[in-house]
Amino acid sequence: MGHDTSRHDHGDGLHEDLVRLASRRDALRIFGAGGAAAVLATLGGSQRAAAATPTAVVPTETAGPYPGDGSNGPDVLDDTGIVRHDIRRSFGSSRTLAKGVPLRVNLTVTKAARDYAPLVGAAVYLWHCDRAGRYSMYSAGVEDENYLRGIARTDSNGTAWFRTIFPAAYPGRWPHIHFEVYSSVTRAVANGPIVKTSQLALPQSVCKKVYATSGYSRSQGNLAQSSLSNDNVFRDDQAVHQLATVTGSVAKGFVANLTIGV
Repeated sequence: MGHDTSRHDHGDGLHEDLVRLASRRDALRIFGAGGAAAVLATLGGSQRAAAATPTAVVPTETAGPYPGDGSNGPDVLDDTGIVRHDIRRSFGSSRTLAKGVPLRVNLTVTKAARDYAPLVGAAVYLWHCDRAGRYSMYSAGVEDENYLRGIARTDSNGTAWFRTIFPAAYPGRWPHIHFEVYSSVTRAVANGPIVKTSQLALPQSVCKKVYATSGYSRSQGNLAQSSLSNDNVFRDDQAVHQLATVTGSVAKGFVANLTIGV
């Protein structure tokens, strides 16, 4: 996969991401009247992450070459053990632990046609690379692993959560997490139909902190050579609906929150 080898000045992370991706006029449309104030404060120079989450349909994106859902080679969805919250270890014949900075992902799914009401009882299949940029089931050395993949049911708030690690930045892509939404766990483990396929983007300021730690050394250079605006997935003006709000620390771990409409 090709990538832009030029270096970019990325500023201060989430604040600059939002400046690029949402104008003041767009804030009211995207976040609603209540959330717009928080967004506009960020646009005005506050270093705090906006409290609001987008209430708009998340764009459909490619599943990429390593989905593990049977559409491109191996299929993990019908394997016993795939329905789980903690996706750090492989399951089945291997119990290998994917090491890295702890990350909890809370993905809240809403139904656009129902005024963005929580989608209860749906299922999210989530997967991403490890701290070396490898995808289990595909990459050299981890073909026999299935870590960092799992299905979780959305709760009464429409939220599916996962305990995982912070993914690497690899050449050609901005740090991201893949997901597919299904109408139920039953449909997910039976391979569909898929309601939505998309990706979650991680803010630069947090990525920089994580990639300064042991095990992520290659990610520093890869992050410096990429940007949200040049990424082949996130470079359109819909990326504001895919940028997670991330809180926490390297010492205690991070929490990524994203609310999406389907």
